[in-house]
Amino acid sequence: KDNIDRAVARGSGIGGDAVVLEEISYEAYGPGGAGIIIQALTDNRNRTAAEVRAKITRAGGNLAGSGAVAWNFENKGLITVEVEDGDPDDIALEIVDAGAEDVEVDGALVQVTAPYEEFASVKSSVEALDGVKVESGDVALVPTTLVPLDDQGALQTLRLLDALEELDDVSKVYSNGDFSDEALARFAGD
Repeated sequence: KDNIDRAVARGSGIGGDAVVLEEISYEAYGPGGAGIIIQALTDNRNRTAAEVRAKITRAGGNLAGSGAVAWNFENKGLITVEVEDGDPDDIALEIVDAGAEDVEVDGALVQVTAPYEEFASVKSSVEALDGVKVESGDVALVPTTLVPLDDQGALQTLRLLDALEELDDVSKVYSNGDFSDEALARFAGD
């Protein structure tokens, strides 16, 4: 979020002269072989490319050509809903009827996946339901298949994803790595 705010401030000329920002995407393979897509908003393509390349190389990954990773991702709408009143399973069925592609119930939270083309209408339908609060809703790249990673590869890839997200120009990072709960817990403890 901070990266996006900084990019918006630069692009709108707040605090200085306005600059021309350009959207660019990079594709890479992480140290465990998982595909990674990095989306950036930059005023200096060369600087951003060098920063992204350095992070990936340092982590043991490598940049990939255009389309090498992207074929494994689809644009989807992702909505997180908190059920404040009612049965989450009943709410999930209503969301499916509204056009959702997939729903996962986890306690009072319902994770909704919608087709990209239907995202706005599904989100509007969900917002109109009684007893629910939309926590988040955004379009994202969702992997079609996941690459299983051993614990070492998972930790290295998670550290790389974190390092990429810290870059000023990077707005979003996606991966098709399949991270075990143990690897995620170890990473969170780092």
